[in-house]
Amino acid sequence: MRLPDEPDIPAQINIVPMIDVIFAILTFFIMSTLFLTRQEGLPVNLPKAATSRQSQIPTRITVTVESSGLVSLNKKPTTVDALAEEIRNLMGTDSESIVIINADAQVEHGNVIAVMDKVRQVKGAKLAIATQKP
Repeated sequence: MRLPDEPDIPAQINIVPMIDVIFAILTFFIMSTLFLTRQEGLPVNLPKAATSRQSQIPTRITVTVESSGLVSLNKKPTTVDALAEEIRNLMGTDSESIVIINADAQVEHGNVIAVMDKVRQVKGAKLAIATQKP
């Protein structure tokens, strides 16, 4: 007597062990990157110095160009022609300073280029343009 064939169960892939392996690998990489952080040095008692409080961060100078075309340097009105000399005076003995240009979106391209040109004439001034995220 012959029995009817039982229907074959379709083949299945069990992904639970694969997920466990992926999480184990992810944990390994997270833990290993935590040990890659750069150490500043060993903890020691540092000596005192009179010049230790001087900042090494470059000074920030802000140039604002309003939609009407008025130019301000650190919130004080100025002209484009006098801009380079006033930036040199503000920098003083600093070898480097960051000059941030805040130009209104309505300002003509030529006015912003004129301001950038004056800033580039100052030796040691790094130029940055302020923007907003949309």
